[in-house]
Amino acid sequence: MQLKKQCHQCQTEMIPDCRVTIEGGMYGIKISRKGGGLFRRASAKPKAAVCPECGYIALYLDNPSEFIR
Repeated sequence: MQLKKQCHQCQTEMIPDCRVTIEGGMYGIKISRKGGGLFRRASAKPKAAVCPECGYIALYLDNPSEFIR
């Protein structure tokens, strides 16, 4: 179950699960963190939520708990 996201600017419910890409690039954006240990590394592709009222966007990760050491 995904939590509903609310716009920080106008408090309207945002449209979640939008894809983030860089125009002209094939790979988009990736967030990563080197963790403790040899093979401990967290990475995720961010998603965006878009406000249909004011156009504000917010980036988020589906599983942010993976970044906790």
